[in-house]
Amino acid sequence: MEKIFIYYSLTGTGDYVADYLSKNGYDIRKVKTKEPLPKNKFLSIIVGGYKAMRSYKDKLDSFNYDIKKYDEVIIGSPVWNDRLSSPINTVLDNINLTDKKVSFILYSGSGKCTKAKEQINKKCPNSKIIDIKTLEDIKKLI
Repeated sequence: MEKIFIYYSLTGTGDYVADYLSKNGYDIRKVKTKEPLPKNKFLSIIVGGYKAMRSYKDKLDSFNYDIKKYDEVIIGSPVWNDRLSSPINTVLDNINLTDKKVSFILYSGSGKCTKAKEQINKKCPNSKIIDIKTLEDIKKLI
């Protein structure tokens, strides 16, 4: 069974998850935006949260959307303003998850990710959703 982890990471939590999953047989595909968020942490929170609230879709830097060969797809996203990140909104609009085993890993330091889970349930109603709050939670993934 072919497995892939597609993710976006702003602060590095997604990279820790990717490292863990790569050691467990997953191919890794990191999402990068053409225009990064501001380097100032406060401004990046404001801009990222606004984009997430508006369901914005960032332009991605040479991202490969082809996932035909994969049976299992895990999508990782930080939670901004209780929603999926704008780069992951772009991915979800451009990949075909039909006939795939789909899971989501949400990295959120706080909150219950209620709106992010609603977004996921609309797009992928039968997917598994895992919400991690700390790096220790990564060890519980698979």
